[in-house]
Amino acid sequence: MTVCLIGMPGSGKSTVGRQLSRLLGWRFVDSDAEIERELGHSIRAHFEQHGEASFRELEQAAIEHLAAQPGIVLATGGGAVLREANRRALKAHGNTVVYLRASVDDLARRLRHDTQRPLLQDTDAVIRLQQLYTQRDPLYREMADHVIDTGRSSVSAISHLLAMQLELAPNGVSPASAPVETGQRSGSA
Repeated sequence: MTVCLIGMPGSGKSTVGRQLSRLLGWRFVDSDAEIERELGHSIRAHFEQHGEASFRELEQAAIEHLAAQPGIVLATGGGAVLREANRRALKAHGNTVVYLRASVDDLARRLRHDTQRPLLQDTDAVIRLQQLYTQRDPLYREMADHVIDTGRSSVSAISHLLAMQLELAPNGVSPASAPVETGQRSGSA
């Protein structure tokens, strides 16, 4: 079983994932970092040379492989949920899927100096984040066993809360029968 973290770019998947993996005593894997390691260059460079469709193929192969490995905390790229095959792979093997949710305002604040995320370059980042959020939020919610709001909480608090929820789930660290919403909810963020 794997804990799969999904959410928008800047929602905290890698940061929370690293700390959660330490709390659980599991290995942490970032799917984007694994893809970059295999490519030998950045995802942004791959996007520029080969386009988004090529990257999504690489991402699908990586997620199928990583989501099948037991005992890891897997941080996925923000667009991983766009492909049905990825959604199936993330939910397979008794995996637990956690949506780390943040408002567009929080995401824009966190990513204001980012130069590496290809889909946020060459455009107004706030407008693009809103478009991506509108497209992806329903998919994240559909997939999620747990929804954790990362807006104003510390990484430590989020990680400890999530570890506790996972341990209290039936059979220990396993998916809940229905999504659990945790944290403060803001209007239509």
